[in-house]
Amino acid sequence: MTFPLFDLSGSRALVTGSSQGIGFALARGLAEHGAAIILNGRDRDKLENAAQSLRSAGHEVSVSDFDVTDHAAVGRGVNAIEKDIGPIDILINNAGMQFRTPLEDFPADRWEQLLETNISSVFYVGQAVARHMIGRGRGKIINIASVQSELARPGIAPYTATKGAVKNLTRGMCTDWARYGLQINAIAPGYFKTPLNQALVDSTEFSSWLENRTPAGRWGNVEELVGAAVFLAARASSFVNGHTLYVDGGITTSL
Repeated sequence: MTFPLFDLSGSRALVTGSSQGIGFALARGLAEHGAAIILNGRDRDKLENAAQSLRSAGHEVSVSDFDVTDHAAVGRGVNAIEKDIGPIDILINNAGMQFRTPLEDFPADRWEQLLETNISSVFYVGQAVARHMIGRGRGKIINIASVQSELARPGIAPYTATKGAVKNLTRGMCTDWARYGLQINAIAPGYFKTPLNQALVDSTEFSSWLENRTPAGRWGNVEELVGAAVFLAARASSFVNGHTLYVDGGITTSL
């Protein structure tokens, strides 16, 4: 049985930061709904291992190892995909990083690194891909925001700033590009078990706090983000634009 509104057959998706964690889970989820996948990251070996895992399940997968924080490299990488692999119908801007320390001690170089990785990359890749999508009159861009687009916690103020910027850049992309037939939305994950959060997962104190703070009473599993991604990548969301969808077990709704 197929569900046309959620069928991604015949489409091609580029997912940044997709050799592991949320990016890989989203890539696999889109592949399971019919999309051809392009994995992106900086570590070619990790990308190839991730790609082989998807290929062994029967999915069509390519890899592209350009650096999303390098504007020129992004332009070359996206143009090469369009020329050598095929048109990018879906972009998931997932690449991101975290660094935790009190704000008064936060190193300037880490601030710059967070800006480049978490927000500049969304602009660079989004712009490069959108230029091709605009010419075709269609396209889906999904930016990965965070509950920190709305909330702050001690020690991660710069990360919070970047994820707030992702939310508003999503709105700006919609304002500029919806007229060309593009849908640009964001997914804002809550606390999920990923390599980025492993130190928190391993902390009994933090996990206890999170389970008490989250109405659902637990960490999220990365597979629980797939439904939101498929919805926003598919025809089902054809009139959804500039929206940030929180997948957070209710943490942003409750004090």
